[in-house]
Amino acid sequence: MKFHRELYVGNSVHHIRRVKWKLKHGAGQMRIFVIMLAGGSDQLAIMHCAFLQQRYYKKYPPYIVGIAGGYEEALELVQKMVADIYQKTGGYQLKEYFLKDHR
Repeated sequence: MKFHRELYVGNSVHHIRRVKWKLKHGAGQMRIFVIMLAGGSDQLAIMHCAFLQQRYYKKYPPYIVGIAGGYEEALELVQKMVADIYQKTGGYQLKEYFLKDHR
């Protein structure tokens, strides 16, 4: 599991280092949702952290760009990402932005 160096974090998420450690080690967290780069033509995916325990994600670790304390907060973070990236680049290619020289 990899985290973007400029990780977007929701206001309700406290102790981010502890949350990241728990995500890496499979510890349960009821309210944590992650925003990650999606495969295929989609740009981003919002997923509850429990899904990261599947074998697929052990073999193909996700690249996480945001952590939220609920689904609604994750949606707000995606809106913030879109606004920030549009302001910086003039476009909406989120996945391309996170992969381009930002790893």
